[in-house]
Amino acid sequence: MEHGDKAGGSSSSNSSSSSMNSIKSRGRSGSSSSRGRVEGGKRPKLAVWKFASCDGCQLSLLDLEDELLELADAVEVAYFLEASRAVVKGPYDISLVEGSITTSDDVERIRRVRKVSRYLISIGACATAGGIQALRNFGDVKEFTNIVYARPEYISTLERSTPISEHVKVDLELHGCPINRYQLLEVISSILNGKRPNINSYSVCMECKRAGNVCIMVAGGIPCMGPVTRAGCNALCPSYRRGCYSCFGPSESVNIRSLSNRFRELGMDDGSIVRVFRMFNAYSQQFREVAREEEVGTQ
Repeated sequence: MEHGDKAGGSSSSNSSSSSMNSIKSRGRSGSSSSRGRVEGGKRPKLAVWKFASCDGCQLSLLDLEDELLELADAVEVAYFLEASRAVVKGPYDISLVEGSITTSDDVERIRRVRKVSRYLISIGACATAGGIQALRNFGDVKEFTNIVYARPEYISTLERSTPISEHVKVDLELHGCPINRYQLLEVISSILNGKRPNINSYSVCMECKRAGNVCIMVAGGIPCMGPVTRAGCNALCPSYRRGCYSCFGPSESVNIRSLSNRFRELGMDDGSIVRVFRMFNAYSQQFREVAREEEVGTQ
């Protein structure tokens, strides 16, 4: 099941309709007066780049289905190897970047991508927070390669998995594992029409309230990351009485230490608390700080 297809689905549909109306308007007008449009009436070039990732966020673009047909009329898909072998030379008006930086080659390549991109948007937990592979950042990567690979001397990798923003300027970050495809549509249509994307930054708790869910942590004593997690999934897991796993990473202005204390009151030990913060967005600053503090308590 995709993010946005369960609780609160109507709000996603409304967002999708609004975004598609903007794209349709852009396609009909051919105007180039606004900040987000290219000059000369040409369709903006869209590029999609992959680094260390599972491809799930790229697939979110393909999952737009009907909306994708309208999008294809509004932009020229110039580079998207997940969808086509055809490549149109840059520069590109919009670059969507999935994945984290894990090799020295990645560092050089993301710099080249930045140079040929008017807008660079990092999409997904890997690109915005290092991804699940950033768990290497809390251990010895050489030890890991020696355990996993029969010939570790052939493995060339950096000590850390890092987000795109640690290496180049990023114009906008779109969070999630995977991202919400309607949020992606909103971002692209906003750029095409020269307006600021309307992406909410409040927590999953707001989505739970809108869906009419009873709080599983208050009423059921189930540990849940929802109070500190950015909205975007329409409270998918809590809607099925499962604690939130924080696929969308930390929301703005949250009290993570307070939630950590609440987990302890619910019976979680220090090691378990460290693990809930070290998942898809483990290397995000807020999560890694509180996990480090809890880890000290286990020693």
